[in-house]
Amino acid sequence: MKKKIPIIIDCDPGQDDAINLFLAMSSPAELEIIGITTVAGNVSISLTSRNARIICDIAGRPDIPVFAGSAHPMKRKLVTAEHVHGKTGLNGIDIYEPVHPLHEMHAVDFIVETLLAAEDESITLVLTGPLTNIALAIQKNPSILSKIAEIIMMGGAMREGGNYSPSAEFNIVVDPHAADIVFHSNLKISVLGLDVTYQVPATQSRKDRIRAMTNEVARSTSKMLDLFDRFAAIKYSSSGAPLNDPCTIAYLLKPELFTGKQCNLTVETESELTMGHTAIDFWQVTDRAVNVNWVYSVDSNGFYDLLIERLSRFDDRF
Repeated sequence: MKKKIPIIIDCDPGQDDAINLFLAMSSPAELEIIGITTVAGNVSISLTSRNARIICDIAGRPDIPVFAGSAHPMKRKLVTAEHVHGKTGLNGIDIYEPVHPLHEMHAVDFIVETLLAAEDESITLVLTGPLTNIALAIQKNPSILSKIAEIIMMGGAMREGGNYSPSAEFNIVVDPHAADIVFHSNLKISVLGLDVTYQVPATQSRKDRIRAMTNEVARSTSKMLDLFDRFAAIKYSSSGAPLNDPCTIAYLLKPELFTGKQCNLTVETESELTMGHTAIDFWQVTDRAVNVNWVYSVDSNGFYDLLIERLSRFDDRF
């Protein structure tokens, strides 16, 4: 039996963040979720922190601690995405004050303390929001870098351009300075940007498979996808919303579903015209050193087979 992968999930829920959390929580044999840390992004920090706790409630995972993190980017004014996710961040499901508690410790302090206490190269960070918390943790104590096994993150774009500006993906442009710190950390980083995540749309047939399941997690997933799809249909004229963030946990669970290439990734932090742009040296036309595994292709049907099989596990609540 493979050893469990200990992970910290840093996120800004968000419907796709929520589904990503469900996917991680459905896989206790493979993943040990040490903690969930939240950051302002899709909505404010108070809402992302509440939403993460609601997801823990729905999934029946009172064992996973949740820590609130950064309320704003390092140097720029916060921009959010209520136009995508709704005012609550989780429009589509009932919103309430969760039973699951919020820990008093700041997320950055939790990340630093947890990593410092860990073995070298032992903890994987799964990042599905702006990178503010991780950058601040690196700045606070660079010794944590030796403790990180790998970063798996959703962010950036190459051929798909941008989903927030003409040339920038949302997670990166919210805090490009934080992203710049992370990409210069010399860590092992796998980046799943829009180029791959747009290959996994929640088509009607896929949503029907989820809707046919009867557990509360699947029902909540179905409701969130219905809301999410309304925005996708207007913006992209597509057959379904892309499940951006769940690609990260899917990559951890089944990397064979994905194809990547070692590349240099550089973030624009100066030009307002292209702020947050991720310049991917896919064809190695510069002498800039490789710093990421740029994931650019996925077996879409395999991705949904994995997601649906894992959602069905909530029938038994482990």
